[in-house]
Amino acid sequence: MSNTPEGLSTEAFATETTQSSRGRWTQHDTNWVLSLFGTAVGAGILFLPINIGIGGFWPLVIMAVLAFPMTYLAHRGLARFVLSSKHSDSDFTDVVEEHFGATAGRLISLLYFFSIFPILLIYGVGLTNTLDSFMVNQLDMTAPPRVLLSGLLVAGMIAIMMGGEKLLLRAFALLVYPLVGILLMLSLYLIPHWQAPVVATPDMAGLSETLWLSVPIIVFSFSHAAAISSFANAQRRHYADRATHKAEAILRNTSLMLIVFVLLFVFSCVLSLSPEQMLEAKEANVSVLSYLANVYDNPFIAMLGPLVAFIAITSSFLGHFLGARESFNGLLSKQSSLSAGLIDKLGVGLMFIAIWVCAVMNPSILDMMGAISGPIIAMILFIMPTIAIFKVPALQKYRHHVGTYFILLVGILAVSALLYNMAG
Repeated sequence: MSNTPEGLSTEAFATETTQSSRGRWTQHDTNWVLSLFGTAVGAGILFLPINIGIGGFWPLVIMAVLAFPMTYLAHRGLARFVLSSKHSDSDFTDVVEEHFGATAGRLISLLYFFSIFPILLIYGVGLTNTLDSFMVNQLDMTAPPRVLLSGLLVAGMIAIMMGGEKLLLRAFALLVYPLVGILLMLSLYLIPHWQAPVVATPDMAGLSETLWLSVPIIVFSFSHAAAISSFANAQRRHYADRATHKAEAILRNTSLMLIVFVLLFVFSCVLSLSPEQMLEAKEANVSVLSYLANVYDNPFIAMLGPLVAFIAITSSFLGHFLGARESFNGLLSKQSSLSAGLIDKLGVGLMFIAIWVCAVMNPSILDMMGAISGPIIAMILFIMPTIAIFKVPALQKYRHHVGTYFILLVGILAVSALLYNMAG
C-alpha cells in the first residue's frame, strides 16, 4: 500500500518532501555560518576592544545595540543583490553589469576587487609576522628565512582554496571552533577582574562625534562582505528557488554568533581595564591580549595572543581570497577570450606572487591601503544594494522597508567618517 498522501502524485510528494527537508537547518548551513564567521573575525579583533572601548561606556553600549542590525541587514542586502540576477550562475561582476550597465558594472567590479586585494596583502604580511614572532619569542626557535616562511604560508592558504568548496568549508570548521573556544575562555577568565565602568552623563556633542567615528570600526570588525557573492551563489546551487530564504537565515545566525562571541570578548576586555589603561594600550599600539598579559603578568594570555591572531588571520584570509578570486575571474573573463580554467589559474598565480612579494618586503604602507579599501567596501556593502532596491524590479518590494533606509544611513555615516579620518 502506498504511503503517498491522498491527492498527491509520487513526483509531487517527493518534491514536497525535498522542499520540506530543505527548510530545516543542515550541516551545509552550519558550515557556511562558520565560513562567514571566520571571514569576519580577522586579527583586528585583538584591537577591537581598545578601538571601541576608548570612547567610553555609553558609546560602547550604543554601538553594541546597533551592531546586530548593522551587520545582518547590510550583508542580507548584498546577498539579495547578488541573488536578484535573472541568471542562475551570475557572480558579483555579472550582477552589477546586468543592473548598472557594462561600463558602470566593470568600474564597480574593479573597485570591489581593489577593496579586497589590499586586505589580502595585509594578511600575507600579518601571517608571516605572527608566525615568525611566535617561533622566536614563544618557542625559542630560529625562524626560517622570511622568503621561505612567507612562501610556504601563502602557498598553503591558496592550496586550501584550490581544493574546492568542501575542503574550504572543512578548513573553516577546523579554524573557527578553536577560535570561538579561545574567545569564550578568555572572556570568562577575565570576569573576576571586571571593574565597575565609569558611567557619567554624556556630553551629546561629544557622544555624537564618538558614535559617528565608531561606525566604520563596527562595520569592518564584523564585515564578511568579501565572501557574500560566493556564499550567495553556493546557496543558489544548493537550494534553487529557496536560496534567498536560506541565505537570510544563515546570515542572521552568522550575525548573532558574531555579536555574542565578539561583543562578550570586547566587554570582558573593556571592563577589565581602566580608561587610563585603554588609552595607554592605544598609544602603545599593542593588541588587547598583549596588554592584558603585561597587566596581569600572565604568560598564558601572552601565548594565546599570537595563536588567536594566527587563527583569525588565516580564516579571514581564506574568506577574502574567495572574494578576490571570484571578482578577478569575472573581470578578466569579460576583457579576454581566455578559457575560464586558464583565467582562474592566471589569477591565482598572480595573486600568489603579489601576496608573497609583499609578505617578504614587509612594507609599512599597509594601513593606508586598508584606509583606501574601507570607503569602497562601505559603498558596496551599504550604499550600492540600497540604490539597487530603487532600480532593480526584483528588489523593489524592499523599497518601503525601514531596514533599507537604516542601512543607507549607516553607509553614508561610515563613508563620511572614513573620509574624515583620512583627511585628518
